[in-house]
This record gives sequence, structure tokens and C-alpha cells, in this order.
Amino acid sequence: MLSRVIRRPVRLHVPFMRTYAEPARYKKVQPQPPQADASSEINARIVTTLLLVGIAGTVGFIAATKKNEFNPPPNVYPGSSTTKVEDLARPFYCDSMTMMQVVKQIRRVVGDDHVSTSKDELDSHSDNSYTFHRAQPLERPVAVVYPANAEEVQEIVKICYKYRVPMVPVSGATSIEGHFIPTRRGVCIDLGRMNQIVALHEDDMDVVVQAGVDWQELGEYLQPHGLMFGPDPGPGAKIGGMVATSCSGTNSYRYGTMKENVISLTVVLADGTIIKTKNRPRKSSAGYNLTGLFVGSEGTLGIVVEATLKLHVRPQNEIVAIANFREIQDAAQTVADIVRAGVQANAIEFMDSRQMKVVNAAGLTNRTWAEDHLLIFKIGGSPGTLKDNTAAIRAIAKKNNGFNLEVAGDSDKDELWSARRAALWSSVAWSKSLNPDMQFWPTDVAVPLSKLPQVLTETAADVENSGLNLNIVAHLGDANFHASVIFPPEKYALAEELVNRITARAIANEGTVSGEHGVGIGKREFLVQELGEDTIDTMRKLKMALDPFRLLNPDKIFKIDPTENRKH
Repeated sequence: MLSRVIRRPVRLHVPFMRTYAEPARYKKVQPQPPQADASSEINARIVTTLLLVGIAGTVGFIAATKKNEFNPPPNVYPGSSTTKVEDLARPFYCDSMTMMQVVKQIRRVVGDDHVSTSKDELDSHSDNSYTFHRAQPLERPVAVVYPANAEEVQEIVKICYKYRVPMVPVSGATSIEGHFIPTRRGVCIDLGRMNQIVALHEDDMDVVVQAGVDWQELGEYLQPHGLMFGPDPGPGAKIGGMVATSCSGTNSYRYGTMKENVISLTVVLADGTIIKTKNRPRKSSAGYNLTGLFVGSEGTLGIVVEATLKLHVRPQNEIVAIANFREIQDAAQTVADIVRAGVQANAIEFMDSRQMKVVNAAGLTNRTWAEDHLLIFKIGGSPGTLKDNTAAIRAIAKKNNGFNLEVAGDSDKDELWSARRAALWSSVAWSKSLNPDMQFWPTDVAVPLSKLPQVLTETAADVENSGLNLNIVAHLGDANFHASVIFPPEKYALAEELVNRITARAIANEGTVSGEHGVGIGKREFLVQELGEDTIDTMRKLKMALDPFRLLNPDKIFKIDPTENRKH
């Protein structure tokens, strides 16, 4: 933290010295010891005073420096409960030469084999195929570091904190809003080696895992125990990144998002302090909900190195049901009626007619699908529960003009679910078959369930008028939908305008800029529209309290630099 020392000239006030001649009182003057010259005495006093002032100034400077280092000045902590970006000075980070020395020190912590400066590694940590957010040449990391445990993360963070090196934690790198894309030249801390399942507590139905564990591998580990982890995002996602974005997936209607499935976290803070947010009980009223604070914080408040996760009993009986609709509003109303009726379903998914055409064109499934809007349901429970819930879904779908109703049990359910599983890769394959340069822009929003039919209908009309290709896949039980815009490079501006209108429409209907993808860089400006400046300023206050030097994943969620104005 920079501190400014204002020097003012020191003005010494020396009393005016007078000597008074005494009349001779004695006739005989006795010999006197040598007397110091008056001017010499004055000079001695001046020198002493200057020395004292110099010492005091030096002590004051050191004290001020230390105070500013550990207690940042008022421009960082204004006298209010919020921090506006314009109240902040531009963040200060170390220079390139110091950065190289930092990398040498980190090598001593993790070993040479676990620090990479190769172009391929730096490229893969500056971009991915899911996002338009890319690090500029001067923003790319100087190194990618692969720690093996929390202690190594702690030592890396302490070094970076000491020398003011920006840090970007990476876990999975599948996010789409630029969450892990560096914006300040620094170090990427990739948690991929931290992939151990630490402990399974079957009776308590929880599991302790490191941040680099893949959620699909965790599911395979839990299956023989008759247990499952609820959230199921896209392939390749890992626990650390899932916590960072508070993701969910197709199971969120029944099992909740990451917020509902994380019991406690072990986190390395910006200065290297390691904290555990709580113990393992499901229920606790002990102090602040720090677990909830870090879930969804996108690595801006601390680096999650370990998580204790809630588990669920894996359904022994589960079926899949589908129904087609010609109108989006009918499909959305069906979901609203099912939720309001209290029908239990493990998942309620939606694919629009454009998406179904893409699935057929890509040919990644074993059947040809009706190219109408599609609702897909997962229903679990006892045989009696399955029968009752299936009958209720059939009746509600039929009332809302549903047709082609189909139900499949254990032997055939995977086929009915295959269209949903293949949705993302079908869109990618189809777009590249049209043109290898075709671009793919995914986004997501969520709205209150009562607003869903109107928002989906307006979005479909907007897409039709735009002349662009856009497919909708949705977790309709949560009123959260994903829109994927497919366009040639020359229509980038039109695609961006369409994505922005979808986001603005959600906000106008009391919704959110993201149901599960997070904010990252791409949706910062819309987050201000959704929550208001005072709420964002409160978040910034929390950021500055936990990370006063703005080292952890800078520029994500909201601005931390008054001079920065990027969109991508």
C-alpha cells in the first residue's frame, strides 16, 4: 500500500539570549574557571534540537509506514459502511523484476515440476473455448502454480502478499463469464493437483474433499455407498470452481444449488491465514455465516482449498418423462402448475424447438426427436410415488396442450434424457458444421417462476427479430434458463446486444443477471442495475476488509480500480 509522507520545513524557536553586565562588587577579582562561550552553548542547543527532531521524524516515518501497511489509510476505509470505487486509489502491484524473484521463491515451495511458464500453460489459463473474455498480452500470468495441499497454497499466498503479486485461483476453468481470466499480471494458482477425497462420513451423509475434485468422479466414488452429491453442472467442473460460482445444474430443483449443499469450507485468506468457516453439523447458529459469504465469491475473498459437502440418498427408483409443446408459454405454464401443485420431481428441464433441431442435426443421440419445445422430468421415489407423480404430470401437461407424452424406466430412461445431456455439445458441433469460424455465446438468467412464461415468450420473439440463431435450455423448476447465441464473427455486435437485452429483460422482471454461471467480468455492469450501487459498495467494503491490497482475483464481480473500464 502506498503511503505519502508530507514533509514540512522545521522551524526552530531559540530564545533571545541576553547577558547583563553586573557592576564590580569586589575590589579584588578572584580567578574564575573557564566559561563556555555563549555562542557555543547556543550551537549545542541547536544541534541537540535538530537531532531530536530528526530522530522523531524517522520514528514517525517508520511508524506511519507500518501503520499504512497494516491499517490502510482512509481512502481505502472511508468513514462509512460502504466503499465506492471512486474513493479508492489505483491498486499497486510489484514490478516485473520482483515478479521473477517471487516465482523463484514459489518454486522452492512446490518444486520446479509444479511451476510452469510455458506458452501453452499460460495460454490455457488466459482463455477457454466457452468465453469471449480473454487476457490481453500485458495481463497474462507470469506463471501457473500447482500446489498439492492447503499448506503449499498458504505459503504461495504469503509470498504473493508480501510482494503484492495478484493471484487468480483456478479450479476446473469451465466458467463462461471470465471468472478465471487474469486481468493483472500475476500468478495463477491451479488447484488441479488437490484432487483427494479426504473423508466420507456415511452415517452423517457428508464428505470432505479438496478443491480440485471433479464432481463426476465424486459421484462415481459415492455410488457404491448409495449416496450422491446434488449439484451436477457441466462436465469438467471441479468443487473449488463450483463453490466459487455457486453453481447448480439439472438436479437443483430437488437438491438445491451449491449454497444449500456446502456445510463448511477451509479457506486461505489474502495474507495467508487459513480459516475453517464452521464444523460439520448441518445446523448451526454459531456466529456469522462465513460459509455463505465465500460461496459465490468467485475467488475474490479467499482461496477455497477444502469443502465439507452435504450428501443425499441416491434414488433407488427413478423414471424419466417427456412431453412436447408447440408454444413456449404452454410449457412454462405446465411447470408453474406442477410446482404449485406440489408434485415432487428430481429435475424439470426444458429445451426449445431450435435446440431440438440442433440436437437432430448434430446426431449425437440415438433417436430422432420431435422438433417442438420439450419438457423433461426426472421423478424418483417408491413405486407408488412414481405412479402418482407421473399421473399428475401427465394430467397437467395435457391440460396445457402437451402431447407426445412418454415415460421410461430404468432400462430406457437414459435414452429419454440423452437429448438434455447432449444439448451443449450438439450446439457446438452444429455451429462448427455450418462454419468453422462460427461463434458460440452462452449466457444465463433467472426470474421468479410467475414471470417465466412472459420472459420466455418475449425472448423467443426477440430472437426471431434479431435474425440470429439462439437456443434455449432451462432448469425450469428454478425458472433459470440458458441462452446460447450462435453467430458468424461479423455479427458479434448484434450478438452482444441480444445477450444484453436478455439480461436486462430478466432484471426488469425482478430477476437476476445469473442463476448459476456467476458474474465474473461479463456481467458486472448489470449487477449494479440489479442490486444498486449501495449494495455493490457494501460488497466492495467486504472485499477491502479481507483483501486490502486487492490481490485475489482482481476486477471480478465489481470494479476495484477507478481507472479500469473493461467489459471483456
